[in-house]
Amino acid sequence: VQLQASGGGLVQPGGSLRLSCAASGSIFSINYMGWHRQAPGEQREWVASTTSGGVTIYADSVKGRFTISRDNGKNTVYLQMNSLKPEDTAVYYCKVGDGGRYYWGQGTQVTVSS
Repeated sequence: VQLQASGGGLVQPGGSLRLSCAASGSIFSINYMGWHRQAPGEQREWVASTTSGGVTIYADSVKGRFTISRDNGKNTVYLQMNSLKPEDTAVYYCKVGDGGRYYWGQGTQVTVSS
């Protein structure tokens, strides 16, 4: 399974970005789809995730500002990020669970700065 993430960039505080991550290859049955992020000098942290059953959960730091969604027909997960803050600056990674194995995307940089 290969993951291709896109949508990162530079945005001012209060702005919005939408990340996408498309899975391709030998896909069996994707259950878990999620986003993690890693700021410079910090450990990678979980941001949000969604399951095939429709359960979505968020880290407290992004709750109410970020929305995760998925298009099962396209094997794609999205992260709509609103009201961005400088502390949201990080490399964002998608993670997908398929057939009991987990895969990571290559990461996309999000920078929130004026």
